[in-house]
Amino acid sequence: MPLIAPSLLASDFLHLADACKMVNESEADWFHLDVMDGRFVPNISYGIPVIEHIRKVARKPCDVHLMIEEPEKLTPAFKMAGADMLIVHLETCRNLHSNIQQIRSLGMKPAVAVNPHTPVELLKDILFDLHHVLIMTVNPGFGGQSFIPHSIEKVRELRKMIAKTGKEILIEVDGGITLENAASLVEAGADILVAGSSVFQAKDPARVIHLLKNS
Repeated sequence: MPLIAPSLLASDFLHLADACKMVNESEADWFHLDVMDGRFVPNISYGIPVIEHIRKVARKPCDVHLMIEEPEKLTPAFKMAGADMLIVHLETCRNLHSNIQQIRSLGMKPAVAVNPHTPVELLKDILFDLHHVLIMTVNPGFGGQSFIPHSIEKVRELRKMIAKTGKEILIEVDGGITLENAASLVEAGADILVAGSSVFQAKDPARVIHLLKNS
C-alpha cells in the first residue's frame, strides 16, 4: 500500500488552512511542499514563511521539495521552518554528497530528485545515503501537467538498483499522478505517490486519497 503525499501547490491558497485540515483528517501520509525559485524552474511558488505556518497545523510529516539553485544556502532555514524530509535536485547540486550530509546532520531525512531527462543510473553512488528518491514524472515547475509514460520504466530501473544495495530506500513519484496510472507505478516499485491536481481539483479530495492509497 503506497504512501500518499498530497501536494499543496495544487490547493486553493486562499483557503490553505482548509487544505491542511483535509490532509490531516484524510488517509494521506505526508504533506508534500514544493518550493520554486524562478531560476531552476520557470515558476515561483512559496517559501519558508508559508511552510512555517503549515508546520504549525500539520499533524503529518512535511516532505519539502526544493526546486531551487544552491539549496545548501537555505537548508538550515528549511529545518527551522519544520521540514522533516528535504529533497534536493541532482541537477542543481555540484557537491551532492555534501548536500546530503548537510541535510542529515541537521536531523532531516535526505532525498534526491531527478528530472525526466536525467538517468536514474547517475544516482548509483549516492543511493546508500538516501531516505528516498523522487522521480519527476513531469517537467518541474508547474502543476497540472500530463504524466510522462516512460517514467514507469525509470521506476522499475531504480527499484532494481535499490535492490542491489540491500537497503530500504523509498521511491517517490511526482507529476500527473492519477487514479488511472497509480496502480502501474506501484506495480513498478513506487512507494510514495505525490498527487496535486487529482486530489485538490476533485469534488471529494479525501475520497481520491483513499482510492490512491488502495492502488
